Amino acid sequence: MSSNLPPGGPGVPEYLDSHGGGPMQPTPSPAGGGRRTGLIAGGVIAGVVLIGAGAWGAWSFFATGPQPAEALPDSTVAYVSVDLDPSGGQKIEALRTLRKFPAFKDKVGLDTDDDIRERIFDEILKSSPCDDLDYGDDIEPWLGDRMAVAAVDTGGDTPTPVFVLQVSDDDAADAGLQKLRDCGGEGGDSVAWAINDGWALLGEDQDTLDDIAADAADSPLSGDDDYSTWTDAAGDSGIVSMYAAPAAGGFLADNLDGLGAFASTYAQEATSDGSGPTTITPNAAPDELKDALKDFKGMAASVRFDDGALEVEVAADAGSSQDALSDSDRGDDVLATLPDDTAAAIGVGLADGWFGDLVDQLGSSLGDGSSADELLDELSQGSGLDLPDDAETLAGDSAALAVGADFDPNSFLESGDGTGVPVGLKVQGDPDEIEKVLDKLRPQVSEGEGSFLDSDSDGDVIAIGPDGDYRKQLLEDGDLGDSDVFQNVVREADDAAAILFVNFDAGDDWLSSIDDQDPEVADNLEPLQGLGISTWLDDDTSHLVLRVTTD
Repeated sequence: MSSNLPPGGPGVPEYLDSHGGGPMQPTPSPAGGGRRTGLIAGGVIAGVVLIGAGAWGAWSFFATGPQPAEALPDSTVAYVSVDLDPSGGQKIEALRTLRKFPAFKDKVGLDTDDDIRERIFDEILKSSPCDDLDYGDDIEPWLGDRMAVAAVDTGGDTPTPVFVLQVSDDDAADAGLQKLRDCGGEGGDSVAWAINDGWALLGEDQDTLDDIAADAADSPLSGDDDYSTWTDAAGDSGIVSMYAAPAAGGFLADNLDGLGAFASTYAQEATSDGSGPTTITPNAAPDELKDALKDFKGMAASVRFDDGALEVEVAADAGSSQDALSDSDRGDDVLATLPDDTAAAIGVGLADGWFGDLVDQLGSSLGDGSSADELLDELSQGSGLDLPDDAETLAGDSAALAVGADFDPNSFLESGDGTGVPVGLKVQGDPDEIEKVLDKLRPQVSEGEGSFLDSDSDGDVIAIGPDGDYRKQLLEDGDLGDSDVFQNVVREADDAAAILFVNFDAGDDWLSSIDDQDPEVADNLEPLQGLGISTWLDDDTSHLVLRVTTD
């Protein structure tokens, strides 16, 4: 029997780089019993085999398979991976969703058995000097379905960029990459690679890549505790996965001033009028912001398709934002009571002291020496309000800014006082105290805009907006929270501190009527059903889910 151990011995990775007892006797059984027992045993074995085969098939269909994180070391600072052949469920959901859009069917037209890699290769080849490359001969035999770009800490001032490719044949991949480099001209000479165990690492320096590959064999990113914690918190994997290690905050903090200088240089060039560049002096990043970045604990995100929807989920270190949000879960308290035909709305639930916490964070991030109290005084003088108390009174325990189904952008722009425009703010709080705050604001707005601060109240709810009829609708106990669209796009409503909701089917399909002059645009907007963004805190972890659904 041949050995599969690498030449260096067990435990030593092998790299391809750019260098070159007797049978038991049957026991007698009564006549006829052996045949019957054999049939029963055969049936049991067949059943087990069939069940096992079915389980294996199902597991293979829904499993995600090896991921690029297995080929990177745990010193990876940031990582983005793309899976061109996700689990069977993902592929079906993606194509079922995308094929609802005429532009995708007409211009892309992918089916489940199409090779996405070939489509991408063909597009790249259109702008490449590699005319003699053939996908079927030079690429397809070794190129896998997963790839990633990563930044790896190799001891320098900045991380080392690395590109990861899944390969199905190490030797063929080495030959294929060599051919790609040869046809790339002089620029290809700076490309190096290390191939091992089904993965190719690409970069600029061979020795560095070899070291990274060796480190990955000893301590892969996929086995790192921080990576596992954050990717698990971001939910099921999909077509794109992203991860930032705790060390990413430190690298960013160390380079903030350099980024500011780069932005200023860009601004000088962009704003030059020909007589000389505009003088812009970059401010050094405040120490408080640098300290917050150095305390960063990590984040991860996943982009996936689910039940006819595109979903993006992010889990991240909450940092100081948890003070302002204060673990609120009341984002839907008022939002869910809006009319069920609401076109768009933003709902928030904020705990006592939220505005003061927000100002504290803002003051520390400005880095101009201003204290939170000084910033509050400036805001109070500019608004005529007694802050933070008036702001917290105005927002109440929970509030929602709503746009009705009959909203027409043209009518809104043409209306001087907002009459007939279904826009309003619904607040659950103390209407009498809220009216006192509104009385402070009303003298500061022009006569035509004053109606936007008109209000009606009922019990502990107040509705503020320019149109009396819509204010009355807002005061009613609506059923938006029970609508199919809301429940489909905002599945985390009970936990959310803040929610953005859009119903593309509200009214007379207002989204498709935005551009009446372009039927093609309208046809591709028509499949959209709704959009939802939910944010909430779970201990020290901030969660965000964006979901776009289709009919």
